[in-house]
Amino acid sequence: MEKIGLVLEGGGMRTAYTAGVLEYFAEQGFYLPYTIGVSAGACTAASYLSRQRGRNKVVNIDWVADPRYLSWRNWLRNRQLFGMDFIFDEIPNSLVPFDFAAFSASSEELAVGMTDCETGETVYGYKNAPGFEVLRALRASSSLPFIAPSVEYDGRPMMDGGISDPIPLRQAERDGCDRNILILTRNESYRKSPNRFPWLVRTAYGKYPEFVKTLLRRHEIYNETLSYIDRRAQERKAFVIRPTVPLEVGRMERDPAKLLALYEQGMKDARELMPSLQEWMSGEV
Repeated sequence: MEKIGLVLEGGGMRTAYTAGVLEYFAEQGFYLPYTIGVSAGACTAASYLSRQRGRNKVVNIDWVADPRYLSWRNWLRNRQLFGMDFIFDEIPNSLVPFDFAAFSASSEELAVGMTDCETGETVYGYKNAPGFEVLRALRASSSLPFIAPSVEYDGRPMMDGGISDPIPLRQAERDGCDRNILILTRNESYRKSPNRFPWLVRTAYGKYPEFVKTLLRRHEIYNETLSYIDRRAQERKAFVIRPTVPLEVGRMERDPAKLLALYEQGMKDARELMPSLQEWMSGEV
């Protein structure tokens, strides 16, 4: 049988859009056997697969104004804008408990992309693989350069999965998905620009030369991936869901009203696209 996968881009707080799309999917009981994501995209997938309706909204919108979540205070204290211990320890284990049992029991696979600091290449953690640690994988995948420290995963230092594989469509295909639904967090016309401070990247991460090479090529990797997605969409091998109105939310947005609007836009876009999506899923390629 044909296998259809779900591919999630990261984007920090822009993934409020992804959370809205996934909330609508959950309302409809719409799940696929395979999901892959990076950074905040993978984080939204975890709550979706654990069947915790509304959890993404609470975590990513209701808590965002708390200075422990995102603030310059965090930077002054710990050299990280996002409070990684707060987000990946206090929230899931205490404040907004993550249902580890339901997540583990769900039949769907989840792949989380991380960038290996030593090789500059992508490493994928799989939910159903031995030794998989969901919170550690999500934290590693979400550790942005200059904003959070690297995270050790499987004995190696890892950072943001979006650096080396920003929209992991090709990995979904390598993992056996014949066609894929993609949820992106940028408008259709967006293309990434080169890093404006390459000297700063080399200074900060000089002990990881391969990582530096990948980070400085990030715009090329991202833009080439978009071109590949366009080709696959034309071939009806990919169905793309992305924001339909200009974004007013940045990676580190702290305004709950803006985030709620983006979340609701995700729900609206998903609702309006569902007939086309169902036709795409049932149609011959």
